[in-house]
This record gives sequence, C-alpha cells and structure tokens, in this order.
Amino acid sequence: MSDSGNVRRRVSRRRLLAGTAGVAAAGAFAGAFSASSPAVAAVDGHGLHIVDRNENPGRLQYYRFATAAIEWDPAVNVLLPDGYHTSGRRYPVLYLLHGGGADFRTFHLQDNIVNLTAGREIIVVMPDASTGWYSNPVHSNTGPRNWETFHMAQLLPWIESNFRTFPEYDGRAVAGFSMGGFGALKYAAKYYGHFCSVSSHSGPASLRRDFGLVVHWANATSAALDLGGGTVYGAPLWDEARVSADNPVQRIGSYHNKRVFLAAGTSPDPVNWFDTVNETQVLAGQREFRAALARAGIPHEWREVPGGHYFRHELFVQDLDGMLRRLRRAG
Repeated sequence: MSDSGNVRRRVSRRRLLAGTAGVAAAGAFAGAFSASSPAVAAVDGHGLHIVDRNENPGRLQYYRFATAAIEWDPAVNVLLPDGYHTSGRRYPVLYLLHGGGADFRTFHLQDNIVNLTAGREIIVVMPDASTGWYSNPVHSNTGPRNWETFHMAQLLPWIESNFRTFPEYDGRAVAGFSMGGFGALKYAAKYYGHFCSVSSHSGPASLRRDFGLVVHWANATSAALDLGGGTVYGAPLWDEARVSADNPVQRIGSYHNKRVFLAAGTSPDPVNWFDTVNETQVLAGQREFRAALARAGIPHEWREVPGGHYFRHELFVQDLDGMLRRLRRAG
C-alpha cells in the first residue's frame, strides 16, 4: 500500500520548490540527460502551465507545472524510447504510478527505469501523486489536492498534445506499485475507454475487506502526508459512494477486454510489521480480486512470489513485455 522507505522521505519532499526540484532532478538524471539544446518543445495546455523543465535530446524529460488542481507545483518525468527525437514515429504510452510517500523521481532513482525499458518502443510517463491515493479527497486542509483531476483531466491530454502518441484505447497502459498499483486498477476501471492494459505490483485490489482496512490506511496516510488532517474518503464516516466507485472488486465488469496483470509477495519480513501488514493485505485482496475476475470469465495474469512489499524488477520486465504485445505497436 505504501513504501516505508519513501514514507520517511515524504515530509522533506513536500517542501521542494519548483526551481529546487528542477536542479535536483537535473543533477540526479545527468546520466540520462544530454547537455545539448532542447529537442522537445512542450507547451502549456489543459490547465497546466510549465514552470520548470529539462528538455534535451536524451530519453528522460522533466516538467513541473502550476495547476489549479494541486496547491503546490507537481512534476512529471517522461521517458522516451530510443530514437524518439529522430524517428518521426508514434508510440504507445505507459502511465507508471508510484507508491505512497514517493514522487515522480522514484522509478528513476530507485528502480533504474531507464535501463529496465531500454530498447522497448514505449513512452513511460511517471507523475507526482504525493500520498493522495490517486483521488480527489473528500477534505483537504492544505489547499487543492485533486490528484485524479491532475492525472486524468490534465496530464493525460497534455502528454498527447505534446508527444507523438496513439491517443486511443489500444495506445495506453497503466501500471503502478503499492498505492500506485491501486491507482492503476482504479483508473483503468473508472476510465474504461482509456487503458487497454492494467498492472498492479503489490497494490491493494479490495478496499472493504477486513472491516475496510485499506480505506482506513488510505485515510490515515493521506491525512498525515498530503492533506494536513483531511482524508481521501472521509472520517469518521466514509463517502460510501466514492469507496464503491474506486473499489476494484466492485468494478469487475470494467476489466473486460483489458490485459490484467497482478503481482504480490507471499513471505513478508516477519519482524517488519509494516512489510507484513502491507503485503499480507495486498496478497489477500489480490486473491479476492482474481477470484472475482475468474467468476466473471475475465482473463488475467498473476504472479505470487517469495518476499514482501517491494517493486520487483524482474516481474516489471515480464509485465512490460506483455503490455507491448497488447498495445498498438510504434509506427
């Protein structure tokens, strides 16, 4: 559900200003960026105003936006395929969503996403999401934190206006880790016509099981790390309609005609309560979700492997290959 290491870093990350984050990103990405003149000239649009950027002839592009949807200026990394700048071709897109307490840099700094995607003809979009559970919250004490609006109503069309993509169902996939795995399942169901492939790596798939443990966790973590005491789903009383709309196991029919990939660990660290609580709940929820998919006759892929709550590179590579088989090919 959340990444414990990233949670500890979340407080300092929230204080990053646009210029500071841009400098840090440029320094951290030196190996992926080129020092030459910009090769991509993105423009404002869809409610997003670019306040910082690093555009270059390399693969990894960085942008930070001012937007009415989010009080502070959220950022995104856009990882382009090899040869993008000179090919003139269009490419499918993967929206890759981070876990709680992390940010737009996580998959690059911690998971070496540049190497994991090398040689594959796909654009990877990695946006900020704070610990907002990919939702517009019921209540915020820190100004607008409408992450769902930012991602789906602003960033997605902005990407399609500024990069050579296939703006269609067969041109988009969504995947994520932990909280991001939940976000991927949620977005694929609520925005049915947007994504033909959805993947959840150690992400919860059932909000109401065990007396709503995941909803309570989402409320607690969002209150502490994003909303200044506000909550995603409402407390002490939930917005029940919103929970139902976001709950993957209550949206089974929305996964018809999609490629579905699920991964979870079977042996979390017994002395690490955070790891145990997270992955035990993830595994149980994914099994409930898989059973519902099976009853509905919806094909799906799944992996249960040893270990706890972390992003498994080898499973992501397997997943990525499966996405590319399902997505429209670059051309």
